[in-house]
Amino acid sequence: MEAQRIISIFCPKSSLTPSIPMVKQPFSLNFAPLDSLSSYPFLRSQTFGFPTEALHATSFVHKEVYSSSWRILGSKSSSTVELEEDRGVRARVTVRRKKLAVFVSGGGSNFRSIHEASKRGSLHGDVTVLVTDKSECGGAEYAKNNGIPVILFPKAKDEPKRLSPSDLVDTLRKFEVDFVLLAGYLKLIPVELIRAYERSIFNIHPSLLPAFGGKGYYGMKVHKAVIASGARFSGPTIHFVDEHYDTGRILAQRVVPVLANDTAEELAARVLKEEHQLYVEVVEALCEDRIIWREDGVPLIQSRENPNEFH
Repeated sequence: MEAQRIISIFCPKSSLTPSIPMVKQPFSLNFAPLDSLSSYPFLRSQTFGFPTEALHATSFVHKEVYSSSWRILGSKSSSTVELEEDRGVRARVTVRRKKLAVFVSGGGSNFRSIHEASKRGSLHGDVTVLVTDKSECGGAEYAKNNGIPVILFPKAKDEPKRLSPSDLVDTLRKFEVDFVLLAGYLKLIPVELIRAYERSIFNIHPSLLPAFGGKGYYGMKVHKAVIASGARFSGPTIHFVDEHYDTGRILAQRVVPVLANDTAEELAARVLKEEHQLYVEVVEALCEDRIIWREDGVPLIQSRENPNEFH
């Protein structure tokens, strides 16, 4: 107190209390890939605080942080976020662009939605390979027309070019695949692939699991069963893939109404529209490292705008 009194005599405008609040603690940063700040006006001049809990990022940073602002640098291979003070960069986080493998058995409309999101830049990843059990399906044709390699799986006697499970794993590793996305793929995923890509394989199902899921529930059969049951709501589910049909942990769902006079085709169209949007949003979160695991093993999606919110 005596020292403070003496200082106040000679420096009446001084204070022992810093005018800029200081945070000194470990933290991790996670930001979406941004090609431009035009879509994120709130990043232009705002000062941020940094939560220290439940955050995951590709790069971990331990710094002393003072009054700071964000500067975003974008590139095709990565997005870099620089944490600056007035005179220099304090920390930098780089999120690597992810490589995706998509599995289809039919027209591949969800595959197309994901690929188009990647091309327009809203998704920080690239579809590097397509896997299918039907070489002439619409999804395979779309891949070929867009320069995406096509792999045939599972192996069949009459088609020697198809891969075995171990060959498939080796091939995906050569493509440096980060995530496997099932988009209307009707074959059971082999154990070898599930073990090689633990917590990295996802499927979309056209009902609100766990209802109307499991072996035999696919395509129009799902929607007919929903209507026949009298259920008032349906919608797509995205879940992690395990060794069984439709039993992995649920990651995201979206609800659509089942109308009184719906046909299976009408309900299917309504659900499919939501599938296209939901799958892209989930893959965006995957590519931005925004999947957080709760202590009880439930996966959550961290909000891009507010890291303290989860869905």
